[in-house]
Amino acid sequence: MTTRQLFPLLLLAPLALGSSTPNRPTAAPDVNLSKIKLPAGFTISYFAQGVKSARELAVGPDGTVYVGTKDDKVYALPDRNKDGRADEIVTVATGLNAPNGVAVRNGALYVAEINRVVRYDNIAATLRKQPKPVVVYNQLPNKDWHGYRYIAFGPDGKLYVPVGAPCNSCLPEEPIYGTINRMNANGTGLEVFAQGVRNTVGFDWSPQDKALWFTDNGRDMLGDNLPADELNRAPSPGLHFGFPYFFAGDVPDPEFSKGRSAATYTKPARKLGPHVAALGMKFYTGKQFPAAYRNQIFIPEHGSWNRSSKLGYRITLVRLDASGKQARSYETFAEGWLQGQKPWGRPVCLLVLPDGSLLVSDDQNDAVYRISYKG
Repeated sequence: MTTRQLFPLLLLAPLALGSSTPNRPTAAPDVNLSKIKLPAGFTISYFAQGVKSARELAVGPDGTVYVGTKDDKVYALPDRNKDGRADEIVTVATGLNAPNGVAVRNGALYVAEINRVVRYDNIAATLRKQPKPVVVYNQLPNKDWHGYRYIAFGPDGKLYVPVGAPCNSCLPEEPIYGTINRMNANGTGLEVFAQGVRNTVGFDWSPQDKALWFTDNGRDMLGDNLPADELNRAPSPGLHFGFPYFFAGDVPDPEFSKGRSAATYTKPARKLGPHVAALGMKFYTGKQFPAAYRNQIFIPEHGSWNRSSKLGYRITLVRLDASGKQARSYETFAEGWLQGQKPWGRPVCLLVLPDGSLLVSDDQNDAVYRISYKG
């Protein structure tokens, strides 16, 4: 089809403005998607466009995908005919305080704002009505710095909620900063699961031994190459991962490490790129991708700002050994969101769909992509 033939179709296509009116993205080829490099047999397409500031993703029992944002809205993306593209964009909620985190449990949508967690019951039946939320927990700190909450329910049935450090590097003024916490689904029983975590915006549990794995962003202002971001493994509660004393296991903080030993703290399972902003990681638990990818870790790297030469803006793959406990390699899986030193997109979070394809949110290009494998 020529550009002249395609132009009228584009004019007739509905705009994705975040309403409940059907607004399928156009099927036209995208010049940016053609820049993405993937291994042989993989393809990338738009699952949805016009999803402003798309961040964490979650899927309901009926296959509807929910999207948190760093704006004030939460969206739903139904794909009723299962063709790999959202049928429409439905605004589920508005007026929220950076509702980055979303999770689904027992038919309810949980949403994490900066200062609280709320719940929308029976969400599949009520999402078009913008239902009133039930407050689950409202005692989270209300500071914006590292305030985006990533949430998920663990194998223990508890809701995990991190609280990032309110600074680049500092001694937190309250014990809750720099932690990963968990609570009962009704908001009771809050407890610290892991300490010394500067800022995690992505975690998942091993399908092999149920250990928690999470990404953590290292501090800034120590130069282009220090420290590395971290991929960490927490098989049990009570571990301390070093913040604010050490980063990446062995990089001392110039102010707070004095008199302390790096050996005191839990080392990363794998050092990642410096300042890549590793975010919403996921174990690949689907069956669509080749067997070599199953139970391995995919990491969206949002991209550096504190480097003279940008790094990240890609999806990386950490391969584990047969036990699932040791990281043995770290490689690029998808790249092309960074062209030269100019990014056109920034991957944020991942979601494995029931059909085995992989969704990727992008808060710069306001999109959700679908990566699939046909071989």
